[in-house]
Amino acid sequence: MGALKRLILGRPLASEEAHHQLLPKILALPVFASDALSSVAYATEEIMRVLILAGVGALFKSIPISIAVGILMTIVVISYRQTVRAYPNGGGAYIVTHENLGVLPGLIAAAALLTDYILTVAVSIAAGAFAVASLLPHVQISRVALSMGFIALIAIANLRGTKESGALFAIPTYAFVLSIMVMLAIGVSRCAFATCPLAVAPNPIPTGVQAVGLFLILRAFASGSTALTGVEAIANGVPAFRGRRPSEQAHNAATTLGFLGVIAVTMFIGITYLAHATHARPSEAKSIVAQVADAVFHGGFGFVFVQIATALVLVLAANTAYQDFPRLASILAKDRFMPRQFINRGDRLVFSNGIFVLTAIAAALILIYRADVTKLIQLYVLGVFTSFTLSQTGMVRRWRRLKPPGWKKNAILNGVGAVATFIVLIVVAITKFAHGAYIVIIAVPIIVLLFKSINRHYVSVAGQLRLPEGRPRQLRGTRALVLVKAVDEVTMRALGYAKSLRPSEMRAIHVGSGEEARLVAAAWEERHLTTPLEVLPGNSRDLVDPIRAYVRGMNVAEDEVITVVMPEVYEGTGRREMVRRRRALLLKAALLFERRVVVTDVPFLATESTPAPRGPIIPTRVIALVMVSAVHNATLRALEYARSLSPTDLRAVVFNVDTDETMRVLNDWATAVDDVPLEAVDSPYREVTRPLVKYARQLRAASPDSVVSVIVPEFVVRRWWHQFLHNQTALGIKYALIFEPGIVVTSVPYHLD
Repeated sequence: MGALKRLILGRPLASEEAHHQLLPKILALPVFASDALSSVAYATEEIMRVLILAGVGALFKSIPISIAVGILMTIVVISYRQTVRAYPNGGGAYIVTHENLGVLPGLIAAAALLTDYILTVAVSIAAGAFAVASLLPHVQISRVALSMGFIALIAIANLRGTKESGALFAIPTYAFVLSIMVMLAIGVSRCAFATCPLAVAPNPIPTGVQAVGLFLILRAFASGSTALTGVEAIANGVPAFRGRRPSEQAHNAATTLGFLGVIAVTMFIGITYLAHATHARPSEAKSIVAQVADAVFHGGFGFVFVQIATALVLVLAANTAYQDFPRLASILAKDRFMPRQFINRGDRLVFSNGIFVLTAIAAALILIYRADVTKLIQLYVLGVFTSFTLSQTGMVRRWRRLKPPGWKKNAILNGVGAVATFIVLIVVAITKFAHGAYIVIIAVPIIVLLFKSINRHYVSVAGQLRLPEGRPRQLRGTRALVLVKAVDEVTMRALGYAKSLRPSEMRAIHVGSGEEARLVAAAWEERHLTTPLEVLPGNSRDLVDPIRAYVRGMNVAEDEVITVVMPEVYEGTGRREMVRRRRALLLKAALLFERRVVVTDVPFLATESTPAPRGPIIPTRVIALVMVSAVHNATLRALEYARSLSPTDLRAVVFNVDTDETMRVLNDWATAVDDVPLEAVDSPYREVTRPLVKYARQLRAASPDSVVSVIVPEFVVRRWWHQFLHNQTALGIKYALIFEPGIVVTSVPYHLD
């Protein structure tokens, strides 16, 4: 499995290689601007699909409408160049709005952007599939299946890293720009100096009989405004641009944004002009761009090249969303409005979890709407103009608050952008409401409420973890409870480990009945073990209820805990072993919900049948290793438990996944704990398990007869869905260490109210 992953995604990248992933302008344009460039391939068609409702004669209005959209795009590009320079560390709508207008407007901007990014993927992929179908009208191609394949390819390319995806997408993007520019040059020249070619529209959309009124024109303008999608992406991605300083990165981003504006406006207005001049008509079988290219190039290579380039760039337009959705999700996660898992970078230094979530939701939309561009595009644009308006309003507020040199001119530029995009927002909301925009209008408040709910949980958890009354009391000791399934080597090892804890009381219990229970009790008595064995009546296949009832019946003082020691025999090292022992997993999970109960797993890999030892196998040394991710009550409780065991060696370790965060943890530890040093272990690939396994092996290698007890603080939440809001690091640690000889994993639960 690992070899296949390396083959598909490439070798893991260390954190120190991050600067090598920064993009020069020539690669940044296809990475961040492919959405805005590609939208011109269908924006003209969407204008004409609305105007055709008033008959063929209304199509001439597509030219003034496209000019109005071009002017709007110019205003937005100029406004966002201001934003890029003001926010060299990345100035997406969420950051700008949150900082200048407040939390709620910032969350509205973020929700609008996230929905827009999801729809960008769905629309661009569906449009790419339609372009392929237009190129091969006589071949039966499933647009849905084609769209799913395209989404998978884009996701894999982005999982390989930002720079690699940029290099992969650069040639198709520039080929699209070149092909459209050549088509425009030839087509416009022929129309100006000779006879305009005529387009052929197979299976044209039937004309309507509506009047050419203001509402219809506004609706066509709203549909054409899809050409503006993706303009904000560069402002979000400034940190990904190459540059020695943030100001240099911002300069490169602003330059790239300027190029984008010139290219996109030229292509959009040019395509609209040629569509009108060649008498192209909206068709279910052939796109407007395909009709124009066929007419200009008389079929042949030019037509095929334009269609291939268009199909590729429409598919690759999804890359803009794949860059910005994970990045925005990570920013929201840092601010505690989305699950913390979105902060994590994958093997290739990208926000992998964001990529997976975006892929899943976009694929679901493709399935629901059957890859129909016209249906999907009705949900589009509203989100992006909401973010445009809030972002530009926030910039006006920023200029008025800070008053830097030239602030009045900057405020006017952003103010014009805010007013223009707000007007378009109202137009889009009214004209597209009944056609699907209502879904976005409903979805955005729901997403904002979800953000607020997630934030409330994190704020509550943070408060509980730092409450003075939540600090752990000094423990007098532990009581050990060893679970016995059979009298074998692993049980003797578990018994020996339990004895090494120096417990105030030690018991062993077996759940079973009939002949099996009698044999276990006889084997136990035959060895004359000093620890008494109690047999609990019950079914060995249902351990949770009898063991939980037994634990609850133990009389435990406030300054004591019960350590439940669970011996487990594994016959192999694959994931199948974890599934095979699902009853043990359920038992461990159930015991974590019990107050003052700690669960220790003593694994044993059965390589060959050997006779069970006559007595407990007591380790010569016990090395307690406390895992530290932050200094709070949960970590301090795990440390206090480790102290109560009186181990031979007590250590605390933090893994350096993020240097700034590690330094903060080290400083907090120095203030809170004075008797146990905290060791920082480097983790160049931003993970815990592999460096932990290496570190634990090194500790045990110094003393082969010792046992390393890895003590993990583990949150226990009240509601099951809260599990999704926390990194499941404890599960990863358990799985990584469960097949390591001489290493046990102890979960110290911290119950969140």
